[in-house]
Amino acid sequence: MSDAPVYNIDITAFTSDPYPDFAKMRARSPVCFVPQLGATLLTKHADIFTQEKNVQVFSSHQPDGLMSRLMGENMMRKDGDAHMIERKAIFPTVSPKTVRDVWKAQFKAAADHILDDIAVKGSADLVPEYALRFSAECLKIITGLTNMDFREMDRTSQGMMDGIANYSGDKQVTARCHDCTASIDRHIDAMMPVLRDSPNLSLLSVQMAAGLPEQAVRANVRLAISGGQNEPRDVISGAIWALLTHPAQRNRVESGELTWLQVFEEYTRWMSPIGMSPRRIAKDCTINGVTYNAEDRAFLMFSSANRDEDIFTDADVFDPSRDTSHSIAFGAGPHFCAGAWVSRSMIADVALPLAFARLKNLRLAPKVSPSPVGWAFRGLTTLPCEWDIT
Repeated sequence: MSDAPVYNIDITAFTSDPYPDFAKMRARSPVCFVPQLGATLLTKHADIFTQEKNVQVFSSHQPDGLMSRLMGENMMRKDGDAHMIERKAIFPTVSPKTVRDVWKAQFKAAADHILDDIAVKGSADLVPEYALRFSAECLKIITGLTNMDFREMDRTSQGMMDGIANYSGDKQVTARCHDCTASIDRHIDAMMPVLRDSPNLSLLSVQMAAGLPEQAVRANVRLAISGGQNEPRDVISGAIWALLTHPAQRNRVESGELTWLQVFEEYTRWMSPIGMSPRRIAKDCTINGVTYNAEDRAFLMFSSANRDEDIFTDADVFDPSRDTSHSIAFGAGPHFCAGAWVSRSMIADVALPLAFARLKNLRLAPKVSPSPVGWAFRGLTTLPCEWDIT
């Protein structure tokens, strides 16, 4: 372990709302060792922005890490040339041009179909019935696993996310994660011959066309499902909740004063759906007065950095009009999220504006007070809403 000051947390309270602890960490010990997590946490924006690029020390290559052991060694767990080769191979899938010219229309068709189903009801829990389903249908298109039911897409994603956040070593969580990766592999097996005969711009297809090793192809598809389902789902439902609980901000958006993209960027800053990114300390070193030992575990706490008082005024306030250019919701270094353009299109271009346009007078159901949970990954579990049927 590092010799950073020790900061103890109540894991239950931290999971419910980590932000009070983050504020104390930033004020008292911006780099601290948290025994309950077995890791050294970096909580200040400046430290994370700098050290995420310092891959010689804060390495993404973690062959013994939970993600590598449970999901295979994907591009997120590689540095340097190994990372860039695979990042270049998947670029045709996630490029801004492909998103604009190919995926956006398919995203809109998926959202319209789902809203056709639920608009006539007048009420629904928008986490499972809209955000979850829409995210999964888009992910089927992007990955090339169109043979997977949207519910299985969500199940496998959640199972992997639970697995890679299972720092307590719960055997049942690990077993569920293995079951989920096996399901993904079966769906990949079925789609590979289809995409060899009829290639497209999906993630599975472009990796096969680029000649990446099959092990890497499978690991990167699992990676896309692990983050590409939960995070858009959580941002869609969370941003709807944020606007419903901040009516003045909602009015500014619906009047055209603010854009849906501003809502997206501010929500991902304010309630970072990806709360942190783990790193392996690659060598003994001392940085800013803290000594790290090789193979120590460090967490870059994006969620804390995005509430840093030195960067954002009134950082705890949801304000889509603020300048979010310094947000690191998608990372800040060579591992900047490759799916950022996909997420922006799915959510800011399609999911949010269509929901508010199609579900008239959208509002929270009476007597409910949903709230996000989680510290490594943060989102709503339920969002019961009502609207007028016209």
